[in-house]
Parts: sequence; structure tokens; C-alpha cells
Amino acid sequence: MPASVPVGLSIPALGVTSAVIELGLEDDGSMEVPRGAYPAGWYDQSPTPGELGPAVLAGHVDWAGKPGVFHAIRDLQPGDEVSVARQDGSIASFRVDRVDEYAKAAFPTEAVYGDLDHAGLRLITCGGDFDDDSGSYEDNVVVFATFTGVG
Repeated sequence: MPASVPVGLSIPALGVTSAVIELGLEDDGSMEVPRGAYPAGWYDQSPTPGELGPAVLAGHVDWAGKPGVFHAIRDLQPGDEVSVARQDGSIASFRVDRVDEYAKAAFPTEAVYGDLDHAGLRLITCGGDFDDDSGSYEDNVVVFATFTGVG
């Protein structure tokens, strides 16, 4: 698909619908994250959903004691559908391939952000145990999905 900024997200298996905002880079070079439980955010240094390569969407598992937009993405199963509404009015549809959890120290940067020979989608949130000392979770949950067509 041609480039078009994502504006909405639907994950029917989880009952999730969300707007999508743009995320850039923080001053330290890390990916910016949404400023609250909702909405999800698209990393604007990645392809747009439906373009060749891995489109990356990030969201919180929780925020201020409330479930976040990606609270239950670890429960997604291979074959589940994810749809992304785009600014041009089209919808990019994806099928979940797998869901993995990684220690933040062992985050698979190349598998998440590296080149693909097809359009893919990555959903990223926190997971594992919460570390009170650092104020963050120890792991990341990553959903890997493949483009299935225009919905």
C-alpha cells in the first residue's frame, strides 16, 4: 500500500479500539511512548501500516492503575486479526503470527525494526514483573503480524 499515516486501531479478539497518535524519538534516542493509557501510538520512523516493512505501534499495558490500550495483547493468538485505519480512508488488515516476551536487556531490535520483504506490523508494550526501584516493567511484549490485505 502507499504511505498513509495510521489514525485508528482495532483488535476484535480483545475488544480494543483506539485512535492512533504519532510517536517520534526522545532526546536520548529512545522511542517516544504515549503519554497516557490511551491511545496507541505509531512510531513515525517506521513504515506506515500496509507499506513494505515493519510498522510499529506502541501502547501501555497500564497507566496510573488503569488498564492501557495494550493491556491484554499478550493474550493474542496466531491467526487473530488486527486492523489499522489510515488517513487516506483505507484499512490495513493483519494476521497475528506470534506473541513473544523479551527482557528489556535482550530486546530483539532487528526482529522488530529490521527490513522485511513484506508489510508487517509490530505491537509493543511492557510485560513481566514491575520493578518498583526503576518504576518500569522488566520485559516487553511484542506481537508480530503479517499484512493480509486491504479491509
